[in-house]
Amino acid sequence: MTWKRVATAGVLIPFVVGIVLWGSTAIVALAVGLVTLLALFEYFALGEAIGHRGYRFWTASCALMLIFVQWYSRIDLAAFRLPRRLMIHRDFDNFYGASPTISDVLFLFVLGVAALTLWTKRPLVEALPAAGMSASGLILIAFPLSYAVLLHGWPLQGPAILFFAMVIIWVGDTAAYFVGRAFGKHALAPHLSPKKTWEGTVASLVGSLIVAVVFARFMTVPLGHLLGMATVGNVAGQLGDLLESAYKRSAGIKDSGSLLPGHGGVLDRIDALILAIPVVWYYWVLVYAPRS
Repeated sequence: MTWKRVATAGVLIPFVVGIVLWGSTAIVALAVGLVTLLALFEYFALGEAIGHRGYRFWTASCALMLIFVQWYSRIDLAAFRLPRRLMIHRDFDNFYGASPTISDVLFLFVLGVAALTLWTKRPLVEALPAAGMSASGLILIAFPLSYAVLLHGWPLQGPAILFFAMVIIWVGDTAAYFVGRAFGKHALAPHLSPKKTWEGTVASLVGSLIVAVVFARFMTVPLGHLLGMATVGNVAGQLGDLLESAYKRSAGIKDSGSLLPGHGGVLDRIDALILAIPVVWYYWVLVYAPRS
């Protein structure tokens, strides 16, 4: 199992790093959209395992709209460097009347769920579970993942900070896995994930802090803020990992999928990033950026 995890990571990580560090925010948005769709369909499969079917394609469509809105909102900040996109931005605003927002997408989603509930031929007993699975998929999976686009689109340092948010999770997960297997004795949350231990949790946090120290040599962000982002990002990531374990426990399934050998499904691989990336974004915007 370990060699499969290493081999899969060895293939995926260079590809992801290339997109994040050298790709445009539009390319990152496309990649996030693809990952979001794969994760959403795995999430819906968990619901179907216990008889709760969501409105898959409507939710997926709204998820892509969320990601588009997040990308679109970044154009304002980068417009001085992208005059051609600035023209597209103005044309869209002239047609729409105002820049689209997350609230617009959520309201459209509600209208779509209402229409599907009232006019589809599904049994009425499925109405509430379908609405619940669809709404939870959009809010718990797609919405937080869309923050990767926001973070990447931040002027100048966005790609580096997104990369930092991903590395603290990768290193933290790796440290937790090996330290937990070698020295783990005290279960962290046995009712959710029996193999997770407090020893692995501490190792994960230490690994993320080491990443912050290393990144301080290459970034202009003060070490104290990198340590702060590493701490809150790591804690959020571990909570996201446990949250996904709760979903799988509820569905009676070990892995969310089998697309990634040694890792399970896409949702298994990105569960920590789902919460870590938005938390890093809010630290960056609310704590660091006002002082920078």
